[in-house]
Amino acid sequence: MNLANKLTVLRMMLVPIFLIFIALNSPTGTVIATIIFILASITDKLDGYIARSRNQITNFGKFMDPLADKLLVTSALITLVERDVIFGWVAMIIIAREFAVSGLRTLAASDGLVIAASNWGKAKTVIQIVAIIVGLVYLSYPLHWLKIITDISIGVSVIITLISGFDYFIKNKNVIKTNK
Repeated sequence: MNLANKLTVLRMMLVPIFLIFIALNSPTGTVIATIIFILASITDKLDGYIARSRNQITNFGKFMDPLADKLLVTSALITLVERDVIFGWVAMIIIAREFAVSGLRTLAASDGLVIAASNWGKAKTVIQIVAIIVGLVYLSYPLHWLKIITDISIGVSVIITLISGFDYFIKNKNVIKTNK
């Protein structure tokens, strides 16, 4: 269990803590939840950097890191839907793309292939995290202009999410063809 993997586990452990504070449905709870979300998001960037720079990429990290990311993002999206910050269909597009790409990666892994994160996928992650943070800030400070920024950032996030999903499937169509 190297440092990168410990950070991944920490991110997973922060998800229920995030949910507890957001469930308080108070300005203070939401601010604390937002800080927890930001810290958890930072661990995503940090664990990948540490694993690559120290040449400590493990099977555990390859599997658990994306899972930790999906748990964090999904929990925040569902919270934003529950609080009427975003529409349910928006969250479903993002979550469905995550399941679809995970399925594609699993299919590739069954053939001994690894589908690395693409630039679109990396951009998608950053934009989703920024959009979620803006949405969480809006929960604490429900200002009209902040709602507009939330809506725009979520809209951009959905577009980049769709583009990155199509990109993965187009670039990896051979994985689907070989598994008929």
